[in-house]
This record gives sequence, C-alpha cells and structure tokens, in this order.
Amino acid sequence: MGTNNIIFLEVIEWFDETGKEIVHRIPEGGSGEIKLGAQLTVRESQAAVFFYQGKAYDAFGAGRHTLTTANIPILTKVLSLPWGMTSPLRAEVYFVNMKTFPNLKWGTRDPVAFKDSQLGLIRLRAFGVFNLRVVQPVLFINSLVGTQGVFTTDGIGDYLNQVIVSRFNDYLGEHLDTIFNLPGQYEAVSEGLKKRLEEDFSHFGLALTHLYINSVTPPPDVQQAIDDKSRLAMFDDLNRLLKMKAAAAIEKASQAQGETGAGLGMGLGVMMPAMFAEAFKSSASPQPAQSTTPCPDCRHTIPQDAIFCPYCGHHQVVFQQCSRCNKNLPPNAKFCSQCGSQAGEKPQPVPCQKCGTENLPNALYCNQCGEKL
Repeated sequence: MGTNNIIFLEVIEWFDETGKEIVHRIPEGGSGEIKLGAQLTVRESQAAVFFYQGKAYDAFGAGRHTLTTANIPILTKVLSLPWGMTSPLRAEVYFVNMKTFPNLKWGTRDPVAFKDSQLGLIRLRAFGVFNLRVVQPVLFINSLVGTQGVFTTDGIGDYLNQVIVSRFNDYLGEHLDTIFNLPGQYEAVSEGLKKRLEEDFSHFGLALTHLYINSVTPPPDVQQAIDDKSRLAMFDDLNRLLKMKAAAAIEKASQAQGETGAGLGMGLGVMMPAMFAEAFKSSASPQPAQSTTPCPDCRHTIPQDAIFCPYCGHHQVVFQQCSRCNKNLPPNAKFCSQCGSQAGEKPQPVPCQKCGTENLPNALYCNQCGEKL
C-alpha cells in the first residue's frame, strides 16, 4: 500500500523561480527513492549536497552527474548492500543557491541608545541594506536549515538583522563621539561594521559581501536642535556676507566720481578700511570666553549664573553667601538684605564687650569668658 506514495527520482534538478530561495530540498517532504544511474543537474550558481540517513556525504558542483558508486566514493562503503546496489537509494538532495542575494534590508525596530559628547544620551534609528552569499553549503545546512524543505531569505533575515543592529550599536559607541560628525563618515562606518560582522556570518557558512547605511536619524526633538544650530550658523554667515557686499558697493560708488564730484568719492574711500574691518571683525577677533558650568542633569554647558538649564529645565541654584549672617544672596547683589553687610566683604572678628577677647565671625558666645556677644 505504501508503494503508491514513493517518489522514484531519475532526473534531479531545481530552478529558483522566486529569487529568494537559498536552499531547496528534493523531495521537499521525507526521502525519495533515487535510482542508481539517476541524472543530477547542478547549475553554475548552485551546489548540491547529498544526504543519506541524515548525514551529508557528498557535495556536487556545477555540471551533470550520473549517480553511481563510482562517482560517490564515500557512499560506496555505506551502501554495500547484499544485492549489489541494484535497489533504489532512499536519500535526499539539498540544492544550495550560491548566488549573491542583494538588497536585504536591515534596521532598528526600536531606537538604540547612543551617548553623544555634545547632546548627551540620545536614541537613534538606523536603516540600510546588505548583500549575502553562501560559501560553505554543508555548514549552512547543518547550522541553520536543518530538515526544512525550503529555506528562503525571509527565514534568516530577522536573525541577521538583530546581529547587524547589535554590532552597529557597539561600533558607533566606540568610533563616533557626536552625530554632528556622522554625515561624512557613512562609508567608513559601513566598512568597519562589515569587517566586524564577517566573523559572525562565517559561523554559519555565510559571507557578507556588502553592507550599506542609508540613514541614521535622531529623535524629532534632537533633530530640531540640530536644525536650529544650523540656522544660527547660517544667519551669522549671512550677516558677514551682507556687510561685505555693502562695503563692495561703497567701494564701487567711490570710484564713480562723475557728477557726484570727487568729494564723495574721497569720503567713501576713507570709510572703506573701517567697513572691511567691521565685516571681518566677528571672524578675526576671538570672543571673550563666558564662565560656564555643566548642567548636573543633561551635562550641557550652560552659563555659570544660569538659574534654570535652557535644555532640560534643571533648577541651577547659584547664590553668593553673606559673610556675616550667612544669608543666600542673588549672584549680582551688592548688599545683604538682612543685615546690610556688603556682599563679598571679608568677615571681621567679634570682640567680647566684657573681656575684650576677639572671637570668630558669627560667634554667639565668647570663647574666653562665656559672655553672650
């Protein structure tokens, strides 16, 4: 009764019609009865691995092969059957697609944490593509495919995506200080990440031929801060440009004496050095350094006398203390509102009215006679 379900294989070949299949087993379910003398056709982009009783014994390259004990030397000892190899062989053939699978997507499902030297702790999303190829068919089948009849890029894509994202997070933390420097380093980061992933992929008989980073994006609030900083820099450059154009226009007018007379030209000519000096003043003269301090919460650099952090709202309490009554005073106070002492005044010793002993500032009792001061 069971003989009706037996598949007798005389011609064994496989075409990948989807473009996504990495491994295809013949037959897809169970084992097939492969007749001795059957024709096995392997194309240039394929490799065929012969399995018998769950073990891989032979791998065939491109070409047309006749399955006999003469061209399967490893099976000669295993298949020394009493009837002299006249019965069909119950086995499976795994076809492995050796081509390069391009344009496989990778990306972060959840943002990854990155400690930026200028922005503090932020979360980034990254996306890209990579190309994959099988280089060790037997290792790939034994480590990932198992007994599946069909194994596609979708079956391995999720796992490889997690590996790439994990290595990307490590590599970015080691080689990048701030995302402001990232736009010019995409190629270097891609190449460094690819080298780090090669060992991970080789464990499964795979080769990572190419890896590309399409985008690395910060959260909207961080992106807004970056845009604002770019606009400020643009306005600063625009201000210098307008001054230079105005100076150039005045110079041109000073040369055209014509109807306006030489007096105007001479006057404008005298003004030119000052105009050019003003145009380049902002870039040539260093700005005085402002006293700053890091915010305890977000670590941004803020003015030392700031009451609140402009980035995270942390209450940055900055006071000066009265030397006489220890009252906290505003940073710019000149006199204490409680005792009237001058802010920053050096505390004076307190003399005892009874014994004349000088006591420490702010003392309440004399340390010599005990009299209340």
